[in-house]
Amino acid sequence: MSSLAPQRREPGELFGPRFTLFADMLAVGLAAAVASLPLITAPTAFAAACAVLRRSIREDRPVSMGEYVGEFRAHGPRRVLLAGVTVFAAVTLVVLDLVLAGAGLPGARPMSWALTAVAVVGLVVALRAAGDPEVARGWRPALSRAATRSVTDPVGCALIATAVALCVAFVWMLPLLALLLPGPLTFAITAVELRVELAYDDGDDGDDVAVGSGG
Repeated sequence: MSSLAPQRREPGELFGPRFTLFADMLAVGLAAAVASLPLITAPTAFAAACAVLRRSIREDRPVSMGEYVGEFRAHGPRRVLLAGVTVFAAVTLVVLDLVLAGAGLPGARPMSWALTAVAVVGLVVALRAAGDPEVARGWRPALSRAATRSVTDPVGCALIATAVALCVAFVWMLPLLALLLPGPLTFAITAVELRVELAYDDGDDGDDVAVGSGG
């Protein structure tokens, strides 16, 4: 009879026994895609997916759809609507500015490039905020912390921007992948944020050792 005890992932094993983490990533991504269908719920849907994947990786256990629903509901209707409205207002503003910049006005090309750069930076910061473990308590402080991490960790920003670019390319080549790509994208965001946390924890341990040895 097979053991009912959960199998732990070995160090260096990317997906774990029987591809558990890979399956969890796809399942959570599909849940996020479905939760994003009203569009205004998309920011919260991604934040909930990142939180669930984070706990799955840190606690080395499979995820459940009930956990995802609970995480989504933890944001509350007011925060869900506020985050969605803010994101779509920002997207609308950027699109309108790009349309005006491309209307043949003087300096339109440099303005278009500048607006595109601002949009990319804003998207990366917003995605890093979605990966913040405390985002359910408020998007504003999460955005502030994400902006700080973006300044101190430009490599992480480049990794997230690359993940977004790859997702866009995949959807352009095969639109049917749109329902599956939220999983890899949230996994990339979570991996970048955990990478920063682990580096910070290692630095703190080193400081503690140094202080202890000095005493």
